[in-house]
Parts: sequence; C-alpha cells; structure tokens
Amino acid sequence: MIRLYCDAARQQHSGVSTAGAIVIVNKQQQQFKTTLGPLPDNHAAEFAALLWILQQLPLQDAMLTIYVDSKIVADSLNKQYAKHYQAYVDDIWLILNQVKFVSIEWISEKENLGAHHLALQMLHQKNKS
Repeated sequence: MIRLYCDAARQQHSGVSTAGAIVIVNKQQQQFKTTLGPLPDNHAAEFAALLWILQQLPLQDAMLTIYVDSKIVADSLNKQYAKHYQAYVDDIWLILNQVKFVSIEWISEKENLGAHHLALQMLHQKNKS
C-alpha cells in the first residue's frame, strides 16, 4: 500500500506554484518538492501538484491512497468530473487507471502539514532566486 500526501502552494501576484508530497511505502517515507511554474489559480496548482507527483511514482498494479486538503480535487477525482479542470482530471485518471486499487480522500490542512510545508519551502526557495 502506498500512502500519498500532496499539496500545492501558489504566490498570489505572480502565479508561481510549487508542489510538496510525502510518499509512504512500507513505513518508509520519501519527501518530494518541485516548482510547477505559473498557474492561473490555487485549484489548478492543487491538480497540477497531484499530477506531477503521480508522474514520479512507479504505480503499475499498486494499491494507492491519496490524501489531499483540496475538496475540489478530492470531489472532482472521485466523480471523475470537474467543470473547469477536466483536463487535469482526465490526465490524473490516465495514470490512476494503471493502479490496482485507489482511494482519494480529503483531509484537513492540519492533517496535511508535511506536504504543505514542503510546498511552502519550495515556494520560498523560488522567491529567493
């Protein structure tokens, strides 16, 4: 079972967005963070963050639980529909269709602090450069 915690951070004025993720496999934790570039809004950043981390992981036939603190991401992926973000939903499901089992769960921001802090660290690093 793979447990994936994912979050995004976005700078309001520039749109520069970053992603942070914690992946736990067999009680071993890995941390990931990256710059996503400018995105139009925070929701797009949240979808892009999840898409990015899924692209980094070997998921073929995996059992996966995804934890996000964005209700729109969790709801849209569970319904496989998003009025304004359907392209992200489709791209994410292209990857998730390789997985043996997937559960997508909304958690509070407080429960997602690890991924949140990684995204913020990356955003602060980006602002310094």
